Amino acid sequence: MKADKIILGVLGGVAVGALLGVLFAPEKGDKTRKKIIDKSNDYADELKDKLDTLLGTINRKYEKIWKEGESLIAEGKSKLHDVKNDGESLLAEGKSRFYDVKNEINNPNI
Repeated sequence: MKADKIILGVLGGVAVGALLGVLFAPEKGDKTRKKIIDKSNDYADELKDKLDTLLGTINRKYEKIWKEGESLIAEGKSKLHDVKNDGESLLAEGKSRFYDVKNEINNPNI
């Protein structure tokens, strides 16, 4: 956000400088007021364009982060499902071996 503050500071400084330059110019009041209004409108439009660009950049970054988050969640769910299936398979295999050993102990003649 430092760059944003610098941009706004520079624009504010330019606006103040232009305003002071117009105020101290040796012209009639009507012309001076019109110049001030025109410059103010120009700077307001320029500031609006800069803010729109900034908001667009922020929005694109937000959408990118959101999509990456969704992708990470989907990947995590997939890995969790795989681990769950592996665990269930190991549990079933362990139970099968347990019952085989139990049967051997209970029926040594088989």
